[in-house]
Amino acid sequence: MTVLVMLLSACAGKSGYAPVSSIDYTKEKRLTYRQKSAKYHTVKRGETLYSISWNYGKNFKELARINGIKSPYVIHPGQKIALKTSSKPKSSKAKKTIKNNEVKSVVKPIKKAPVIRRSNDKRTAGKVQWQWPASGKLIGTFSSNGRFNKGIDIAGKLGEPVYAAAKGKVVFAGSGLRGYGKLVIIHHNETYLSAYAHNSKLLVKENQIIKAGQKIAEIGSTGTDKPKLHFEVRKNGKPVNPLQYLPKR
Repeated sequence: MTVLVMLLSACAGKSGYAPVSSIDYTKEKRLTYRQKSAKYHTVKRGETLYSISWNYGKNFKELARINGIKSPYVIHPGQKIALKTSSKPKSSKAKKTIKNNEVKSVVKPIKKAPVIRRSNDKRTAGKVQWQWPASGKLIGTFSSNGRFNKGIDIAGKLGEPVYAAAKGKVVFAGSGLRGYGKLVIIHHNETYLSAYAHNSKLLVKENQIIKAGQKIAEIGSTGTDKPKLHFEVRKNGKPVNPLQYLPKR
């Protein structure tokens, strides 16, 4: 998995992104020491609270609580975001506002293992109904040891469709997360987020409401060495094995 370095410069569908360095996430194992030890993150133009939390492997709700940021989680370029409880900045000012709406949901975080109900092509886990985001062959599986992989990899050809694995709201759509290429992150409820990486084309924008199975992108090779979809699921900010949520093929 890539060492994520936030270099976002604009939201997808708005203005272009400055060129960023991009490497294959499989060449890296974990967050860098700098990311692990960082106390603050200074917001850059185009970043969202969701993308910052993804970058540092944090729960967006925890970052919001630490920094006293209320829904709809508005943050500002130049603002210092504390990454640890003891590092809360005294003040943070900036000139321009970036709106960052959450998915309104009454679902509370799941404390126990998710109850799973199987169906033909969908699977309900954690009060979210999941389905496969692409039809290709599984070529990479989740692993927290050895060659670190925070999700799964699905083979595909350039331009083949990428589908939303569940309904939700797009909270990031663009480039800038090193090693992910063109990326979409969807917020499903207060517990789960999913991500779709290496796309050749993005078909959705931030704050757009998405239906399960809706085409959101096209398979590509941005940020990697061959066409494929890299798919991740985060539970309360932590990577979990997507195969525990997707229906069996």
